[in-house]
Amino acid sequence: MIQYIRFADTLSAVFGKAFAWLIIMMAFGTGYEVVSRYLFNAPTPWALDISFIMYGSLFMMGGAYTLSRGGHVRGDFVYRLWRPQTQAKVDLVLYLLFFFPGVTALIVTGWKYASRSWSYGEVSVNSPAGIPIYQFKTVIMAAGILLFIQGIAQVFRCIVCIRTGEWLVADEDVQETEDLIMQKANEAETGGHV
Repeated sequence: MIQYIRFADTLSAVFGKAFAWLIIMMAFGTGYEVVSRYLFNAPTPWALDISFIMYGSLFMMGGAYTLSRGGHVRGDFVYRLWRPQTQAKVDLVLYLLFFFPGVTALIVTGWKYASRSWSYGEVSVNSPAGIPIYQFKTVIMAAGILLFIQGIAQVFRCIVCIRTGEWLVADEDVQETEDLIMQKANEAETGGHV
């Protein structure tokens, strides 16, 4: 189980970090559109579609990574007061009752949308540029598959926690800026001895 959890966490991290680069592409694309539109009075017909496609892809493909790092929103006000085993039992039931049926529906529906879209080379109707969107419809299915793989790892995490009483936490690979600032401030106060 531990090996599968590590595999799923790594897979989710690879895709999450790869698709995170879309943020930079979105910033350049939006910047280009602003300059083109307001300085040269020449708006692009494709900018809105491209930003939607990139943001949607980033959002969808980052879901499994966020799940692996415990970053999704949850009602912590009661949950955090429970023992880890109780948390794991509740999580396990919720994964089985809600997560897997929802993700399975996402995969099946994504497959239908993608296959139909690829069959006739679907393009966006929002702009005259006719931006192809069939590849974006494929992202829906791919994101569902990644979520399913990560969901199995989360179920294994629940089982490990029920057995051991401790959550198996994913490797930390990023830190919040606020945490880094607080850490540096603490080091400065204590002279580097934390």
